[in-house]
Amino acid sequence: MGVRRPCVSGAFYPADPERLRRTIEGCFTHRLGPGETPGKAASSRSIVSVICPHAGYMYSGPVAAHSFLHLASEAKPDSIVILGPNHTGLGGPVSLGASEAWETPLGRVELDRDLADELFRSSDIIDMDDTAHLREHSIEVQLPFLQYIYGDFKFIPICMGFQDLETSRSVGHAIAKATEGRNPLIIASTDMTHQEPRSRASAKDHGVIDRILTLDEAAVQEWVRSQRMTMCGYGPVSAALVASKILGAKKAELLAYSTSGDITGDHSSVVGYAALKITR
Repeated sequence: MGVRRPCVSGAFYPADPERLRRTIEGCFTHRLGPGETPGKAASSRSIVSVICPHAGYMYSGPVAAHSFLHLASEAKPDSIVILGPNHTGLGGPVSLGASEAWETPLGRVELDRDLADELFRSSDIIDMDDTAHLREHSIEVQLPFLQYIYGDFKFIPICMGFQDLETSRSVGHAIAKATEGRNPLIIASTDMTHQEPRSRASAKDHGVIDRILTLDEAAVQEWVRSQRMTMCGYGPVSAALVASKILGAKKAELLAYSTSGDITGDHSSVVGYAALKITR
């Protein structure tokens, strides 16, 4: 079991705790961010899931901060499920992390063992497998933001190598079944189009965003396929949509969209980033 050590600390985000906190605060107040840091939270929750990017904080952190500001304005969930794509090819088709905790510069985050066991029992496609998580960044980069807004919390990480519609629906149904009666939050980690001119990337990205807003996982997958999108986490998004609808979600809202070109000034080859929330 053991503790999963960070693999992109010092690269995607600062390794020094104080510098990391300042960087996260800078994402909230950035010109592409929400323009404010989190305030007092409400006593209730309407957000079932959020979609967040997972690039280095200097590129996608301000967009991600929109999702986390909305989360911080509501009550803390009982547990968190983070879905990310498998960039490394390691591990099985769908891999549930088995470590006891994950470490970041801000401390350790415990896995929700009860929820992990229930999810494992609820699915015939999800394996307990740490291999897929060893060098995968898409889930790791969400944790410091969550630590900043929530402090202590428990979570389970799911790394999706298979992202087809059937797999995504199976994962989504399993999450909904395992979290029934709880107060969960689902996070789908994805970047949008990779390394295309901004105009083309934006058109493709807003096409898939429009389909996310209808809560239609099949339409999301069809758009990604028909447009040959390089969106890396369409499976996690699809699974989150399925689970969210079963858990009572009725609508989705785009919170922010930008590209790496809005940071670098180079719009000839960009990566797209979007933040969305899905609510009851």
